[in-house]
Amino acid sequence: MNVKDFWNNYKGAIIGIVVAILILVTRLHDLILAVVVIVIGAFLGNYVQQNKEEVKAKLKAFIDKM
Repeated sequence: MNVKDFWNNYKGAIIGIVVAILILVTRLHDLILAVVVIVIGAFLGNYVQQNKEEVKAKLKAFIDKM
């Protein structure tokens, strides 16, 4: 197996490893985690706003179980 075949077979993994190393070295993982939490919060807030009655009923049922 020569270098070209190795690169063609594993280029996605190699690029992923390099990106992961760069993220860890530059401490961007903290920023990425914060952005992910913000996006999840936005989707959750939008879902609750769009389905108020359904969420209220599910929450009431959950509290009644406790």
